Amino acid sequence: MSPLVSALNLYDIANVKGVAADLSHCNTPSQVQDFTGASELGNCLKGVNVVVIPAGVPRKPGMTRDDLFNINANIVKTLVEAVADNCPDAFIHIISNPVNSTVPIAAEVLKQKGVYDPKKLFGVTTLDVVRANTFVAQKKNLKLIDVDVPVVGGHAGITILPLLSKTKPSVNFTNEEVEQLTVRIQNAGTEVVEAKAGAGSATLSMAYAAARFVESSLRALDGDGDVYECSFVQSDLTDLPFFASRIKLGRKGIEALIPSDLSGISEYEEKALEALKPELKASIEKGIAFVQKQPVTA
Repeated sequence: MSPLVSALNLYDIANVKGVAADLSHCNTPSQVQDFTGASELGNCLKGVNVVVIPAGVPRKPGMTRDDLFNINANIVKTLVEAVADNCPDAFIHIISNPVNSTVPIAAEVLKQKGVYDPKKLFGVTTLDVVRANTFVAQKKNLKLIDVDVPVVGGHAGITILPLLSKTKPSVNFTNEEVEQLTVRIQNAGTEVVEAKAGAGSATLSMAYAAARFVESSLRALDGDGDVYECSFVQSDLTDLPFFASRIKLGRKGIEALIPSDLSGISEYEEKALEALKPELKASIEKGIAFVQKQPVTA
């Protein structure tokens, strides 16, 4: 729907033609093309500016994001190899879970291919921000359009850390509210998985969040100088190699990390930040090890 999209290329291993035909009837300016199967993947990616990877299997009840690891890790690795070969300068948006591992997987593949640009690789954590904004607005009877909660760390369970002390507009929370909201934001994905009772995981809210992040990327590529989003990226804000925080987006990708969100946080948030680091570190290392064990195809 974005006027900034001139061409939309859809790729999957099956069932693409119907989706493309359906979408192509919308009276929007973008040209929709379909590509099916490994033999068409290269053509799908040639000349593309933004690649969005939501591929993989969704979570089912009782599944952790770790259970998804082996299936989705392979899918992401294969797709990013093709990106490296066909559109190495594109912005790459990784949605496939577990994001805490799949983003490091993508980085390793790109490094092995000699085309890694850390400014152009993004783990899409926008859904955590969307949920945080929604839940805070509901809890505090605020107008949603005004609410902005930065969410840092990673994109699973306790690694998701909403910085409620940095909420705009400024809001006072009791300790109990902070804990309640934090836990709800961290477990919101499971809330949906359970409500769907075996029929999948968050799709509509995820699509909404992905559209928001892609729109922001397109605005940045188009020269808008005022684009900020939270994203899981290569980072030096903590001692971890990847970390989600607010970033400033520009034509070349990440123009700046915004360290101010992490200064002057509450004691609860300080503790939560220290607590999430070992888990996030393990997920990152798991992703890196996955690629190093399996050489990338030349």
